[in-house]
Amino acid sequence: MEDIIINKVAKSSLETIDLEKFYPEGETAIFDLKDYLFMELILKEKEYREKLKSQDWSGYENKNVCITCSADAIIPLWAYMLAVTYLQPVAKEVAVGSESHLNEILFLKNLWKIDPAEFEGKRVVIKGCGEKEVPASIYAEITKILRPVAKSIMYGEPCSTVPVYKQR
Repeated sequence: MEDIIINKVAKSSLETIDLEKFYPEGETAIFDLKDYLFMELILKEKEYREKLKSQDWSGYENKNVCITCSADAIIPLWAYMLAVTYLQPVAKEVAVGSESHLNEILFLKNLWKIDPAEFEGKRVVIKGCGEKEVPASIYAEITKILRPVAKSIMYGEPCSTVPVYKQR
């Protein structure tokens, strides 16, 4: 008699979500306000506006841009707003903060495209290991998205999961 190996994981009713599929795509560019400061200390409005007007914005075209300031300076909030008015028409996405903050924002935007109704009453496994680093906030967000509809949420691999949530 021949032994037959049955893949119980493949036959299970588990839905697996690989968060790496929602990883942001595209090139990232940094817009550093330090380059617009007087003596790397203060931002002069008139000079800042002039520099922005004369800036060649083509280097930011179709890129994900994070606006930051690498100098230890106090930047008025309107300065970020003004930079966005120039970047938004050419960039793919614009955010204020670090490159990792921009990446997290893009990740969330991709994740919010999920239709929770697709997971109504299902047992869902959120894949745990992968090639790319997935921020903890993304795991928290997918849990918030799925908790109201999923029968259960687990973390890990279908063959070895950690229970996270089970509907009562």
